[in-house]
Amino acid sequence: MGHNNPCGVRVCVSAVSHTIPDRRAERDGVPGSTPLPELLDVLAYARERDYTGWDYCDGMSSRIRRTLPVENRWVNLAFQEAAKRTPVNVRPLLLVERRRNFMGAGLFAMANLTVDRVLHESGTAGTADVDFASEATELLEWLIANRVRGYSGFCGSHQHQTQSVTGTGDTDTPSVLSTATPARALLRAGRLDPVYPTVGRTAGDFVVEDLEYREVEDGAVIKYLPTDDWDHVTPNAIAVGARLLLELFTHTGDVRQAERAGEMLEFVAGLQTVEGGWFYRHPPEASHLSMDNFHNGFVLEALLRYDELVDGNRFEGVIDRALAFHRTTLFDENGAPNWDESSTYPRDVHASAQGIVVFSMTGEFDRAERILGWALENLSDGEGRFYFRKHRFYTKRVTLMRWCQAWMAYAMSVLLARRRFEEPPG
Repeated sequence: MGHNNPCGVRVCVSAVSHTIPDRRAERDGVPGSTPLPELLDVLAYARERDYTGWDYCDGMSSRIRRTLPVENRWVNLAFQEAAKRTPVNVRPLLLVERRRNFMGAGLFAMANLTVDRVLHESGTAGTADVDFASEATELLEWLIANRVRGYSGFCGSHQHQTQSVTGTGDTDTPSVLSTATPARALLRAGRLDPVYPTVGRTAGDFVVEDLEYREVEDGAVIKYLPTDDWDHVTPNAIAVGARLLLELFTHTGDVRQAERAGEMLEFVAGLQTVEGGWFYRHPPEASHLSMDNFHNGFVLEALLRYDELVDGNRFEGVIDRALAFHRTTLFDENGAPNWDESSTYPRDVHASAQGIVVFSMTGEFDRAERILGWALENLSDGEGRFYFRKHRFYTKRVTLMRWCQAWMAYAMSVLLARRRFEEPPG
């Protein structure tokens, strides 16, 4: 099952795919061109609010809902969907609490770590008004304290309940998406305290054991949640899990993690459509979402990381088709993100952020900066605050701390790191 790597699991330099331009040449051509001022503004907005805020599906955190004498899924859905879908932000009216988000804290931690590294390597850390290492440390300590317990390794969940037609999502049910980013942040923070990567490494046990890694005919799969059935799988979640295993491989040298990641991505690669994208779920009819923008970006990011770390040939054609789909269908030439393969609107800030990550990884910095420029022009107040979505006739000017601020901070930090560092962090 899968491909053999003639170079061994660790990638040969000569095997790096032609899909990815020479990053050194790109960096040399643009001296000092970075999004650092904008990144500092975004982090300042979040820092001033202690990284707490509203989130995408947080309507059930309404204090009004919690005082009601009944517990009913349709009432829960009404609060959740009102907060999520109304053109104006009704969260203040519903008394929805602002909270930290587990994934968001991981994204902010990585952004702070990148800024701290840039300032130290440029010799200007002592002149900064903010101790970005301390900011990262506080976030990492919070992640460890607020992890979900009772599983095989480090894992996390939303800090608020969610409601679907079929059931309630509780704060003690971790997911691969809520876990992977915070675990990667912990892995990167060994220079602050060796306990952080020690904790982060245990997330691999959560992925393999609790998400039930299993080999199938065309690769390997995991669950999105430990409580999921096997009637469907989520390709982008499998890719995010593979992305985490790749980082664990780089930190531990455990070849099994790279092999598992390769088999998971093998399965995902086999689901690529003729257009070059991926449906949100497999089978596709298991979700109302089609080939939406940022979830496709998650898949491509994982494939690109495998290309960098393990084998530059295995997924070359898959990456080429996915990049073409991104360039021509999911984004306009001016940097505007499209919703999916058939719909322009809404134009989502999360899609902008993920596009910046993807094209920074490929060394297409002009394209990444066009996406950032569009977001700054259309989904930002210009002072560090980003907005949720631009619809055809209006813009939803609510700032969601994870969805808007954390993702854009992380995206800009990736662009910054890919421009500045010979070996950017994972």
